[in-house]
Amino acid sequence: MPFRSGYANIIGKPNVGKSTLINALLGEKIAITSPKIQTTRHRILGIMNGEDYQLIFSDTPGIIPKPKYKLHEAMMRFVAEAIEDADVIFYMIDSKEDPHFAGQILQNILAANIPSYLIINKVDLYESQEEVEKMIAKWSELVPADRIIPISAIKSFNIQSVFEAALKNLPESPAYFDEELYTDKTERFLAAEVIREKIFNQYREEIPYASEVVIASFKEEDAIIRIAAEIFVEKQSQKGILIGKGGESMKKVGTSARIELEKQYGKKVFLEIFVKVRDNWRENPNMLRQFGFEA
Repeated sequence: MPFRSGYANIIGKPNVGKSTLINALLGEKIAITSPKIQTTRHRILGIMNGEDYQLIFSDTPGIIPKPKYKLHEAMMRFVAEAIEDADVIFYMIDSKEDPHFAGQILQNILAANIPSYLIINKVDLYESQEEVEKMIAKWSELVPADRIIPISAIKSFNIQSVFEAALKNLPESPAYFDEELYTDKTERFLAAEVIREKIFNQYREEIPYASEVVIASFKEEDAIIRIAAEIFVEKQSQKGILIGKGGESMKKVGTSARIELEKQYGKKVFLEIFVKVRDNWRENPNMLRQFGFEA
């Protein structure tokens, strides 16, 4: 059998479950999740290796039709990049989504000379199989039925069909990455994302969106990993909310992040977090480049 390798890239609106699906497919947490939109900011690769294949799934930020900040524009460049280098594209929707919104995007994807599929997530929200079939029939007016994959990412229902669709469309090619890797991201990036996830899950309103996390130091020793993290916000008032009275809010973030990191690395983690203010960083090209975005 010839070796096959390629990119299966997942795009869609914010909060449809792309990151949950990537994590379920890999059996590893490489992408953070939260109930809030725009949790994913970067393009993150999940790498699956077999005897005769390397399948690279790509998680992307949710599509923002009208970017508000330079940060959003940079996030949308990750989406454009994922469409350009895809060997197979999965457009993912929420099962309750209106077909009119996705119609034009779907038509553009289907018109491209790239194998493409529609993933309908959260089918577990329907009470009966008959309701699911009616919903799929509605979408089949836009997409051929054999290109529709209904799933529940959070319950790992039918995700094998996504894997199989991706695998059968891989071109003959040598592996792009070392077979030991399961993601293209560094330990520093993944640690920063864990902390950012805790911020998204703990705070409301503008705090998660105005925050970015950078790992200033990551030192692994035999029995412990020492991590120094910096959280950047845009206003002094946001810094006060983030830290909380007597530092209690930030202590909760640090504790929950440390517990998850210890599970991830299988050893003790000493985590220090510092909060800094950088005015309007979401519009600052230099800051965006520092945070790993093409400004």
